[in-house]
Amino acid sequence: MSAATKTPALAAASLAPPKLELRGICKSFPGVRALNDVSFSIWPGETHMLLGENGAGKSTLMKILCGAVSADSGEILYENRPTTIASPADARRLGIAVIFQEFSLVPHLDIAHNIFLGRAPRGRLPGAIDRARLYADTRRVLDMIGFDIDPRESVHRLGVAQQQMVEIAKALSQKARILVMDEPTASLSDRESERLFAMMARLKADGVAIVYISHRMAEVFALGDRITVLRDGKRVRSLMPHEATPDELVRLMVGRTVDMTYPRRFRAPGATMLEVRGLSAASGVAGVDLTVREGEIVGLCGLVGSGRTEVARAIFGADKVTSGEVRVFGRVHPGAPDGSTRLGMALIPESRKSEGLALIRTVGDNILLASLPSLFPSGLLRVGAGRDVALQIVKRLGIVATSLQQQVGMLSGGNQQKVVIGKWLAAKARLFIFDEPTRGIDIGAKAQIFAVIDELVAAGAGVLMISSEQAEIVHVCDRAYVMRGKRIVGELGRAELSEENIVRLGMHQ
Repeated sequence: MSAATKTPALAAASLAPPKLELRGICKSFPGVRALNDVSFSIWPGETHMLLGENGAGKSTLMKILCGAVSADSGEILYENRPTTIASPADARRLGIAVIFQEFSLVPHLDIAHNIFLGRAPRGRLPGAIDRARLYADTRRVLDMIGFDIDPRESVHRLGVAQQQMVEIAKALSQKARILVMDEPTASLSDRESERLFAMMARLKADGVAIVYISHRMAEVFALGDRITVLRDGKRVRSLMPHEATPDELVRLMVGRTVDMTYPRRFRAPGATMLEVRGLSAASGVAGVDLTVREGEIVGLCGLVGSGRTEVARAIFGADKVTSGEVRVFGRVHPGAPDGSTRLGMALIPESRKSEGLALIRTVGDNILLASLPSLFPSGLLRVGAGRDVALQIVKRLGIVATSLQQQVGMLSGGNQQKVVIGKWLAAKARLFIFDEPTRGIDIGAKAQIFAVIDELVAAGAGVLMISSEQAEIVHVCDRAYVMRGKRIVGELGRAELSEENIVRLGMHQ
Protein backbone atom coordinates (compact mmCIF):
# COMPACT_ATOMS: atom_id res chain seq x y z
CA MET A 1 0.00 0.00 0.00
CA SER A 2 1.35 3.42 -0.88
CA ALA A 3 0.71 6.01 1.78
CA ALA A 4 -1.17 9.20 1.16
CA THR A 5 1.20 12.15 1.33
CA LYS A 6 1.90 13.28 4.86
CA THR A 7 1.55 17.02 5.53
CA PRO A 8 3.16 19.46 7.96
CA ALA A 9 -0.23 20.15 9.52
CA LEU A 10 0.85 19.09 12.99
CA ALA A 11 3.98 21.20 12.90
CA ALA A 12 1.78 24.22 12.32
CA ALA A 13 -0.77 23.18 14.92
CA SER A 14 0.77 25.32 17.62
CA LEU A 15 0.50 28.38 15.32
CA ALA A 16 -3.15 28.02 14.36
CA PRO A 17 -6.32 26.73 15.99
CA PRO A 18 -7.79 23.40 14.93
CA LYS A 19 -10.25 23.35 12.08
CA LEU A 20 -12.68 21.56 14.39
CA GLU A 21 -12.49 20.79 18.10
CA LEU A 22 -14.81 18.81 20.35
CA ARG A 23 -14.44 19.27 24.10
CA GLY A 24 -15.91 17.04 26.79
CA ILE A 25 -18.59 15.53 24.57
CA CYS A 26 -21.09 13.26 26.36
CA LYS A 27 -23.98 11.35 24.84
CA SER A 28 -26.31 8.76 26.35
CA PHE A 29 -29.03 6.58 24.90
CA PRO A 30 -31.50 4.51 26.96
CA GLY A 31 -29.32 2.18 29.02
CA VAL A 32 -26.11 3.10 27.18
CA ARG A 33 -23.44 5.74 27.83
CA ALA A 34 -22.21 6.08 24.24
CA LEU A 35 -19.70 8.91 24.80
CA ASN A 36 -18.22 10.03 28.10
CA ASP A 37 -16.16 13.24 28.20
CA VAL A 38 -14.60 12.75 24.75
CA SER A 39 -12.35 15.48 23.35
CA PHE A 40 -11.19 15.40 19.75
CA SER A 41 -9.60 17.88 17.36
CA ILE A 42 -8.42 18.02 13.77
CA TRP A 43 -6.31 20.47 11.78
CA PRO A 44 -6.53 21.33 8.08
CA GLY A 45 -4.53 19.03 5.84
CA GLU A 46 -4.22 16.13 8.26
CA THR A 47 -5.66 12.64 8.43
CA HIS A 48 -6.77 11.82 11.97
CA MET A 49 -7.30 8.09 12.45
CA LEU A 50 -10.15 7.18 14.80
CA LEU A 51 -9.86 3.67 16.22
CA GLY A 52 -11.97 1.52 18.50
CA GLU A 53 -13.96 -1.67 18.63
CA ASN A 54 -17.55 -1.75 17.43
CA GLY A 55 -19.51 -0.11 20.23
CA ALA A 56 -16.60 2.09 21.34
CA GLY A 57 -18.46 5.29 20.39
CA LYS A 58 -17.07 6.03 16.91
CA SER A 59 -20.44 5.98 15.16
CA THR A 60 -22.02 8.24 17.78
CA LEU A 61 -19.17 10.71 17.41
CA MET A 62 -19.68 10.70 13.63
CA LYS A 63 -23.42 11.28 14.01
CA ILE A 64 -22.72 14.28 16.24
CA LEU A 65 -20.33 15.68 13.63
CA CYS A 66 -22.90 15.35 10.84
CA GLY A 67 -25.80 16.68 12.91
CA ALA A 68 -27.76 13.43 13.01
CA VAL A 69 -27.78 13.49 16.83
CA SER A 70 -26.94 16.18 19.35
CA ALA A 71 -24.52 15.86 22.25
CA ASP A 72 -25.98 15.91 25.76
CA SER A 73 -23.13 18.11 26.94
CA GLY A 74 -19.77 19.43 25.82
CA GLU A 75 -18.61 22.07 23.39
CA ILE A 76 -17.89 22.20 19.65
CA LEU A 77 -15.53 24.81 18.21
CA TYR A 78 -15.11 25.53 14.51
CA GLU A 79 -11.96 27.52 13.72
CA ASN A 80 -11.75 28.36 17.44
CA ARG A 81 -15.31 29.74 17.57
CA PRO A 82 -18.10 28.00 19.50
CA THR A 83 -20.68 26.56 17.16
CA THR A 84 -23.69 24.28 17.17
CA ILE A 85 -24.28 21.30 14.90
CA ALA A 86 -27.96 20.65 15.44
CA SER A 87 -28.83 19.30 12.00
CA PRO A 88 -27.26 17.94 8.82
CA ALA A 89 -27.80 21.40 7.30
CA ASP A 90 -25.55 22.88 10.01
CA ALA A 91 -22.86 20.31 9.19
CA ARG A 92 -23.05 21.06 5.46
CA ARG A 93 -22.82 24.78 6.18
CA LEU A 94 -19.55 24.12 8.03
CA GLY A 95 -18.26 21.99 5.16
CA ILE A 96 -18.53 18.70 7.06
CA ALA A 97 -19.34 15.59 5.01
CA VAL A 98 -19.62 12.10 6.46
CA ILE A 99 -19.36 8.87 4.48
CA PHE A 100 -21.09 6.23 6.56
CA GLN A 101 -20.44 2.54 6.18
CA GLU A 102 -24.18 2.01 5.76
CA PHE A 103 -25.01 3.77 2.54
CA SER A 104 -27.56 6.57 2.17
CA LEU A 105 -28.33 6.07 -1.51
CA VAL A 106 -31.67 5.95 -3.33
CA PRO A 107 -31.54 2.56 -5.10
CA HIS A 108 -33.68 3.32 -8.13
CA LEU A 109 -32.15 6.68 -8.99
CA ASP A 110 -29.08 6.81 -11.20
CA ILE A 111 -25.59 7.69 -9.97
CA ALA A 112 -25.80 11.35 -11.00
CA HIS A 113 -29.11 11.99 -9.25
CA ASN A 114 -27.79 10.29 -6.09
CA ILE A 115 -24.63 12.37 -6.00
CA PHE A 116 -26.48 15.66 -6.48
CA LEU A 117 -29.69 14.71 -4.67
CA GLY A 118 -31.43 17.95 -3.67
CA ARG A 119 -28.64 19.96 -5.34
CA ALA A 120 -29.15 19.19 -9.02
CA PRO A 121 -28.43 22.12 -11.40
CA ARG A 122 -31.59 23.90 -12.45
CA GLY A 123 -32.82 24.00 -16.03
CA ARG A 124 -34.37 26.93 -17.84
CA LEU A 125 -37.92 26.02 -16.91
CA PRO A 126 -39.16 26.17 -13.29
CA GLY A 127 -38.65 22.82 -11.56
CA ALA A 128 -36.58 21.42 -14.44
CA ILE A 129 -33.09 19.93 -14.12
CA ASP A 130 -30.22 20.77 -16.45
CA ARG A 131 -29.41 17.14 -17.24
CA ALA A 132 -26.45 17.88 -19.50
CA ARG A 133 -24.74 19.82 -16.73
CA LEU A 134 -25.80 17.25 -14.11
CA TYR A 135 -24.10 14.39 -15.94
CA ALA A 136 -21.06 16.52 -16.83
CA ASP A 137 -20.62 17.55 -13.17
CA THR A 138 -21.02 13.93 -12.10
CA ARG A 139 -18.43 12.77 -14.62
CA ARG A 140 -15.98 15.34 -13.25
CA VAL A 141 -16.47 14.15 -9.65
CA LEU A 142 -16.20 10.48 -10.63
CA ASP A 143 -12.97 11.20 -12.51
CA MET A 144 -11.53 12.67 -9.30
CA ILE A 145 -11.60 9.22 -7.73
CA GLY A 146 -10.88 7.27 -10.91
CA PHE A 147 -14.34 5.67 -11.01
CA ASP A 148 -14.99 4.81 -14.64
CA ILE A 149 -18.73 4.19 -14.83
CA ASP A 150 -21.72 5.63 -16.65
CA PRO A 151 -23.34 8.34 -14.46
CA ARG A 152 -26.70 7.15 -15.81
CA GLU A 153 -26.31 3.70 -14.27
CA SER A 154 -28.97 2.92 -11.67
CA VAL A 155 -27.55 2.53 -8.16
CA HIS A 156 -29.52 -0.65 -7.45
CA ARG A 157 -27.50 -2.40 -10.16
CA LEU A 158 -24.19 -1.63 -8.46
CA GLY A 159 -22.23 -3.87 -6.13
CA VAL A 160 -21.37 -2.80 -2.60
CA ALA A 161 -17.89 -1.57 -3.60
CA GLN A 162 -19.29 0.52 -6.43
CA GLN A 163 -21.93 2.01 -4.13
CA GLN A 164 -19.11 2.93 -1.74
CA MET A 165 -17.44 4.86 -4.55
CA VAL A 166 -20.70 6.70 -5.23
CA GLU A 167 -20.90 7.69 -1.55
CA ILE A 168 -17.35 9.06 -1.71
CA ALA A 169 -18.16 10.98 -4.88
CA LYS A 170 -21.29 12.44 -3.24
CA ALA A 171 -19.24 13.74 -0.31
CA LEU A 172 -16.63 15.27 -2.62
CA SER A 173 -19.33 16.97 -4.67
CA GLN A 174 -20.28 18.95 -1.55
CA LYS A 175 -16.80 20.56 -1.51
CA ALA A 176 -16.25 19.38 2.02
CA ARG A 177 -13.47 20.90 4.12
CA ILE A 178 -13.83 18.23 6.80
CA LEU A 179 -14.34 14.73 5.43
CA VAL A 180 -15.24 11.88 7.79
CA MET A 181 -14.78 8.39 6.34
CA ASP A 182 -16.00 5.22 8.05
CA GLU A 183 -14.14 2.13 6.77
CA PRO A 184 -14.10 3.48 3.19
CA THR A 185 -11.97 0.59 1.87
CA ALA A 186 -13.97 -2.19 3.55
CA SER A 187 -15.44 -3.24 0.18
CA LEU A 188 -12.65 -2.02 -2.11
CA SER A 189 -9.89 -4.05 -3.70
CA ASP A 190 -6.28 -2.94 -3.37
CA ARG A 191 -6.49 -1.22 -6.75
CA GLU A 192 -9.58 0.82 -5.83
CA SER A 193 -8.05 1.56 -2.43
CA GLU A 194 -4.92 3.00 -4.03
CA ARG A 195 -7.09 5.32 -6.10
CA LEU A 196 -8.89 6.43 -2.96
CA PHE A 197 -5.59 7.10 -1.16
CA ALA A 198 -4.32 9.16 -4.10
CA MET A 199 -7.53 11.20 -3.98
CA MET A 200 -7.07 11.69 -0.22
CA ALA A 201 -3.55 12.98 -0.81
CA ARG A 202 -4.89 15.59 -3.23
CA LEU A 203 -7.55 16.65 -0.73
CA LYS A 204 -5.01 16.96 2.08
CA ALA A 205 -2.75 19.07 -0.11
CA ASP A 206 -5.74 21.35 -0.63
CA GLY A 207 -6.17 21.70 3.13
CA VAL A 208 -9.06 19.30 3.66
CA ALA A 209 -9.15 17.73 7.13
CA ILE A 210 -9.90 14.00 7.10
CA VAL A 211 -11.21 11.87 9.95
CA TYR A 212 -10.63 8.25 8.97
CA ILE A 213 -12.08 5.25 10.79
CA SER A 214 -10.38 1.96 10.00
CA HIS A 215 -9.77 -1.48 11.43
CA ARG A 216 -6.85 -2.11 9.08
CA MET A 217 -3.54 -1.46 10.79
CA ALA A 218 -1.67 -1.03 7.51
CA GLU A 219 -3.95 1.91 6.69
CA VAL A 220 -3.57 3.41 10.15
CA PHE A 221 0.19 3.67 9.84
CA ALA A 222 0.34 4.46 6.12
CA LEU A 223 -2.27 7.22 6.12
CA GLY A 224 -2.49 8.62 9.65
CA ASP A 225 -0.94 11.86 10.90
CA ARG A 226 -2.46 11.33 14.34
CA ILE A 227 -4.39 8.55 16.05
CA THR A 228 -7.15 8.68 18.67
CA VAL A 229 -8.34 5.48 20.34
CA LEU A 230 -11.82 5.13 21.88
CA ARG A 231 -12.91 2.34 24.22
CA ASP A 232 -16.27 2.00 25.94
CA GLY A 233 -17.25 5.55 25.01
CA LYS A 234 -14.08 7.16 26.38
CA ARG A 235 -10.98 8.52 24.74
CA VAL A 236 -8.19 6.22 25.84
CA ARG A 237 -5.33 8.05 24.18
CA SER A 238 -4.29 10.31 21.28
CA LEU A 239 -0.84 9.74 19.86
CA MET A 240 1.37 9.92 16.78
CA PRO A 241 1.85 6.84 14.55
CA HIS A 242 5.56 6.61 15.41
CA GLU A 243 4.66 6.38 19.10
CA ALA A 244 2.84 3.04 18.78
CA THR A 245 2.99 -0.41 17.27
CA PRO A 246 0.01 -2.35 15.87
CA ASP A 247 -0.02 -4.59 18.94
CA GLU A 248 -0.03 -1.59 21.29
CA LEU A 249 -2.96 -0.01 19.43
CA VAL A 250 -4.92 -3.25 19.63
CA ARG A 251 -4.33 -3.42 23.37
CA LEU A 252 -5.55 0.17 23.72
CA MET A 253 -8.66 -0.63 21.69
CA VAL A 254 -9.72 -3.87 23.34
CA GLY A 255 -7.96 -3.80 26.68
CA ARG A 256 -6.34 -7.16 25.98
CA THR A 257 -3.91 -8.85 23.63
CA VAL A 258 -5.40 -10.08 20.34
CA ASP A 259 -3.68 -12.40 17.87
CA MET A 260 -4.01 -10.63 14.48
CA THR A 261 -2.38 -13.38 12.41
CA TYR A 262 -5.54 -15.56 12.38
CA PRO A 263 -3.55 -18.79 12.79
CA ARG A 264 -4.96 -22.02 11.39
CA ARG A 265 -4.03 -25.67 11.67
CA PHE A 266 -4.28 -26.89 8.10
CA ARG A 267 -5.69 -30.39 7.71
CA ALA A 268 -5.98 -32.92 4.92
CA PRO A 269 -9.32 -32.28 3.14
CA GLY A 270 -12.02 -34.91 2.91
CA ALA A 271 -14.72 -35.68 0.39
CA THR A 272 -15.97 -33.14 -2.17
CA MET A 273 -18.90 -31.12 -0.81
CA LEU A 274 -19.39 -28.60 -3.62
CA GLU A 275 -18.68 -29.17 -7.29
CA VAL A 276 -19.33 -26.43 -9.85
CA ARG A 277 -18.84 -27.14 -13.55
CA GLY A 278 -19.22 -24.68 -16.43
CA LEU A 279 -21.40 -22.33 -14.39
CA SER A 280 -22.77 -19.30 -16.23
CA ALA A 281 -25.42 -16.97 -14.85
CA ALA A 282 -27.61 -14.05 -15.86
CA SER A 283 -25.32 -11.81 -13.77
CA GLY A 284 -22.55 -12.28 -16.35
CA VAL A 285 -20.28 -14.89 -14.77
CA ALA A 286 -19.27 -17.54 -17.26
CA GLY A 287 -17.56 -20.92 -17.39
CA VAL A 288 -16.87 -21.19 -13.66
CA ASP A 289 -15.34 -24.44 -12.38
CA LEU A 290 -14.53 -24.90 -8.70
CA THR A 291 -14.70 -27.41 -5.86
CA VAL A 292 -14.84 -27.23 -2.08
CA ARG A 293 -13.97 -30.26 0.02
CA GLU A 294 -14.72 -31.24 3.58
CA GLY A 295 -12.49 -29.56 6.14
CA GLU A 296 -11.02 -26.85 3.93
CA ILE A 297 -11.42 -23.10 3.39
CA VAL A 298 -11.30 -22.16 -0.28
CA GLY A 299 -10.77 -18.52 -1.20
CA LEU A 300 -12.45 -16.68 -4.05
CA CYS A 301 -10.59 -13.47 -4.79
CA GLY A 302 -9.90 -10.85 -7.44
CA LEU A 303 -10.56 -7.17 -8.02
CA VAL A 304 -13.90 -5.65 -7.08
CA GLY A 305 -16.22 -6.22 -10.04
CA SER A 306 -14.45 -9.42 -11.07
CA GLY A 307 -17.58 -11.46 -10.33
CA ARG A 308 -16.89 -12.99 -6.92
CA THR A 309 -20.24 -12.14 -5.32
CA GLU A 310 -22.07 -13.08 -8.52
CA VAL A 311 -20.54 -16.56 -8.38
CA ALA A 312 -21.58 -16.96 -4.74
CA ARG A 313 -25.15 -15.88 -5.48
CA ALA A 314 -25.41 -18.19 -8.50
CA ILE A 315 -24.14 -21.17 -6.51
CA PHE A 316 -26.63 -20.47 -3.74
CA GLY A 317 -29.49 -20.06 -6.21
CA ALA A 318 -30.08 -16.34 -5.59
CA ASP A 319 -29.22 -15.48 -9.22
CA LYS A 320 -30.49 -17.38 -12.26
CA VAL A 321 -28.07 -19.98 -13.66
CA THR A 322 -28.14 -20.06 -17.45
CA SER A 323 -25.86 -23.05 -17.99
CA GLY A 324 -23.59 -25.43 -16.14
CA GLU A 325 -24.14 -27.51 -13.04
CA VAL A 326 -23.86 -27.14 -9.28
CA ARG A 327 -23.64 -30.29 -7.16
CA VAL A 328 -23.89 -30.20 -3.37
CA PHE A 329 -22.94 -33.41 -1.58
CA GLY A 330 -23.27 -35.14 -4.96
CA ARG A 331 -26.83 -33.92 -5.56
CA VAL A 332 -27.74 -31.51 -8.34
CA HIS A 333 -28.71 -28.12 -6.93
CA PRO A 334 -32.39 -27.32 -7.56
CA GLY A 335 -31.61 -23.70 -8.36
CA ALA A 336 -33.26 -21.74 -5.53
CA PRO A 337 -32.19 -20.50 -2.07
CA ASP A 338 -34.70 -22.73 -0.26
CA GLY A 339 -33.20 -25.71 -2.07
CA SER A 340 -29.75 -24.64 -0.84
CA THR A 341 -31.02 -24.63 2.72
CA ARG A 342 -32.46 -28.12 2.36
CA LEU A 343 -29.13 -29.37 0.98
CA GLY A 344 -27.22 -27.93 3.96
CA MET A 345 -25.70 -24.89 2.24
CA ALA A 346 -25.45 -21.44 3.84
CA LEU A 347 -24.74 -17.99 2.41
CA ILE A 348 -23.39 -15.29 4.72
CA PRO A 349 -23.85 -12.30 2.37
CA GLU A 350 -21.65 -9.29 1.82
CA SER A 351 -24.35 -6.91 3.07
CA ARG A 352 -25.53 -8.54 6.29
CA LYS A 353 -27.94 -5.73 7.17
CA SER A 354 -29.89 -5.75 3.91
CA GLU A 355 -29.58 -9.42 2.96
CA GLY A 356 -28.65 -11.41 6.08
CA LEU A 357 -30.76 -10.03 8.90
CA ALA A 358 -34.25 -8.83 9.74
CA LEU A 359 -33.04 -5.76 11.63
CA ILE A 360 -36.30 -4.94 13.38
CA ARG A 361 -36.68 -8.50 14.69
CA THR A 362 -35.03 -9.93 17.79
CA VAL A 363 -31.78 -11.85 18.13
CA GLY A 364 -33.76 -15.03 18.81
CA ASP A 365 -36.02 -14.56 15.78
CA ASN A 366 -33.06 -14.07 13.47
CA ILE A 367 -31.20 -17.11 14.77
CA LEU A 368 -34.22 -19.34 14.14
CA LEU A 369 -35.14 -17.84 10.77
CA ALA A 370 -33.50 -20.43 8.50
CA SER A 371 -34.25 -23.46 10.67
CA LEU A 372 -38.00 -23.12 11.28
CA PRO A 373 -39.02 -25.79 8.71
CA SER A 374 -36.55 -28.36 10.08
CA LEU A 375 -37.09 -27.55 13.77
CA PHE A 376 -40.88 -27.44 13.52
CA PRO A 377 -41.92 -29.59 10.52
CA SER A 378 -45.54 -29.64 11.70
CA GLY A 379 -45.71 -25.86 11.37
CA LEU A 380 -46.44 -25.49 15.08
CA LEU A 381 -43.87 -23.29 16.82
CA ARG A 382 -42.75 -24.56 20.23
CA VAL A 383 -41.45 -21.43 21.92
CA GLY A 384 -39.41 -23.21 24.58
CA ALA A 385 -37.61 -25.46 22.10
CA GLY A 386 -36.84 -22.48 19.88
CA ARG A 387 -35.47 -20.52 22.81
CA ASP A 388 -33.20 -23.41 23.81
CA VAL A 389 -31.74 -23.62 20.30
CA ALA A 390 -31.16 -19.86 20.14
CA LEU A 391 -29.51 -19.80 23.57
CA GLN A 392 -27.15 -22.61 22.55
CA ILE A 393 -26.10 -20.60 19.48
CA VAL A 394 -25.59 -17.42 21.51
CA LYS A 395 -23.38 -19.30 23.96
CA ARG A 396 -21.45 -21.17 21.26
CA LEU A 397 -20.60 -18.02 19.28
CA GLY A 398 -20.21 -15.68 22.24
CA ILE A 399 -22.85 -13.27 20.92
CA VAL A 400 -23.00 -10.22 23.18
CA ALA A 401 -26.65 -9.22 23.60
CA THR A 402 -28.77 -8.17 26.54
CA SER A 403 -31.19 -11.04 25.81
CA LEU A 404 -32.71 -13.03 22.97
CA GLN A 405 -35.37 -10.30 22.83
CA GLN A 406 -32.91 -7.53 21.95
CA GLN A 407 -33.47 -6.07 18.51
CA VAL A 408 -30.67 -7.36 16.28
CA GLY A 409 -30.22 -3.95 14.64
CA MET A 410 -28.94 -2.64 17.99
CA LEU A 411 -25.97 -5.04 18.09
CA SER A 412 -22.44 -4.18 17.01
CA GLY A 413 -21.31 -5.23 13.54
CA GLY A 414 -19.32 -8.18 14.84
CA ASN A 415 -22.21 -9.52 16.87
CA GLN A 416 -24.60 -9.05 13.95
CA GLN A 417 -22.25 -11.14 11.82
CA LYS A 418 -22.25 -13.84 14.49
CA VAL A 419 -26.05 -13.86 14.43
CA VAL A 420 -26.00 -14.43 10.65
CA ILE A 421 -23.59 -17.34 11.14
CA GLY A 422 -25.68 -18.63 14.04
CA LYS A 423 -28.78 -18.64 11.86
CA TRP A 424 -27.11 -21.21 9.62
CA LEU A 425 -25.66 -23.22 12.48
CA ALA A 426 -29.19 -23.59 13.85
CA ALA A 427 -30.21 -24.85 10.39
CA LYS A 428 -27.38 -27.44 10.62
CA ALA A 429 -25.61 -26.19 7.49
CA ARG A 430 -22.37 -27.96 6.54
CA LEU A 431 -21.29 -25.98 3.48
CA PHE A 432 -20.76 -22.25 4.06
CA ILE A 433 -20.24 -19.42 1.60
CA PHE A 434 -18.80 -16.37 3.38
CA ASP A 435 -18.90 -13.16 1.32
CA GLU A 436 -16.63 -10.57 2.99
CA PRO A 437 -17.10 -12.07 6.48
CA THR A 438 -15.07 -9.35 8.25
CA ARG A 439 -16.36 -6.31 6.38
CA GLY A 440 -16.83 -3.42 8.79
CA ILE A 441 -16.03 -5.26 12.02
CA ASP A 442 -13.26 -4.52 14.48
CA ILE A 443 -10.01 -6.37 14.98
CA GLY A 444 -11.12 -8.33 18.02
CA ALA A 445 -14.31 -9.44 16.29
CA LYS A 446 -12.36 -10.43 13.17
CA ALA A 447 -10.26 -12.83 15.22
CA GLN A 448 -13.44 -14.28 16.73
CA ILE A 449 -15.09 -14.72 13.31
CA PHE A 450 -12.05 -16.55 11.94
CA ALA A 451 -11.96 -18.72 15.04
CA VAL A 452 -15.58 -19.67 14.35
CA ILE A 453 -14.78 -20.47 10.70
CA ASP A 454 -11.81 -22.61 11.74
CA GLU A 455 -14.00 -24.43 14.26
CA LEU A 456 -16.51 -25.16 11.50
CA VAL A 457 -13.96 -26.72 9.15
CA ALA A 458 -12.34 -28.62 12.02
CA ALA A 459 -15.75 -30.23 12.57
CA GLY A 460 -15.94 -31.24 8.91
CA ALA A 461 -17.66 -28.29 7.25
CA GLY A 462 -16.52 -26.82 3.94
CA VAL A 463 -16.10 -23.08 3.37
CA LEU A 464 -15.94 -20.90 0.27
CA MET A 465 -14.68 -17.47 1.39
CA ILE A 466 -14.68 -14.20 -0.53
CA SER A 467 -12.48 -11.40 0.79
CA SER A 468 -11.11 -8.15 -0.59
CA GLU A 469 -8.31 -8.36 1.98
CA GLN A 470 -5.70 -10.50 0.28
CA ALA A 471 -3.87 -11.04 3.58
CA GLU A 472 -6.96 -12.81 4.88
CA ILE A 473 -7.04 -15.11 1.87
CA VAL A 474 -3.33 -15.89 2.23
CA HIS A 475 -3.40 -16.55 5.98
CA VAL A 476 -6.71 -18.39 6.24
CA CYS A 477 -7.33 -20.36 3.04
CA ASP A 478 -6.12 -23.81 2.03
CA ARG A 479 -6.20 -22.70 -1.61
CA ALA A 480 -7.86 -19.99 -3.67
CA TYR A 481 -9.43 -19.28 -7.04
CA VAL A 482 -8.68 -15.90 -8.64
CA MET A 483 -11.27 -14.14 -10.80
CA ARG A 484 -10.94 -11.56 -13.56
CA GLY A 485 -13.63 -10.38 -15.93
CA LYS A 486 -16.27 -12.61 -14.27
CA ARG A 487 -14.26 -15.74 -15.01
CA ILE A 488 -11.89 -17.82 -12.91
CA VAL A 489 -8.41 -17.27 -14.33
CA GLY A 490 -6.34 -19.41 -11.99
CA GLU A 491 -6.15 -21.58 -8.89
CA LEU A 492 -3.45 -21.16 -6.26
CA GLY A 493 -2.55 -24.05 -3.97
CA ARG A 494 -1.38 -23.52 -0.41
CA ALA A 495 2.31 -23.45 -1.39
CA GLU A 496 1.81 -20.74 -4.04
CA LEU A 497 -0.86 -18.72 -2.28
CA SER A 498 0.60 -15.22 -1.87
CA GLU A 499 -0.59 -11.65 -2.29
CA GLU A 500 1.79 -11.22 -5.22
CA ASN A 501 0.35 -14.19 -7.08
CA ILE A 502 -3.22 -13.07 -6.42
CA VAL A 503 -2.45 -9.62 -7.85
CA ARG A 504 -0.59 -11.08 -10.81
CA LEU A 505 -3.52 -13.26 -11.83
CA GLY A 506 -6.18 -10.71 -10.98
CA MET A 507 -4.61 -7.87 -12.99
CA HIS A 508 -2.90 -9.73 -15.83
CA GLN A 509 -3.96 -8.45 -19.23
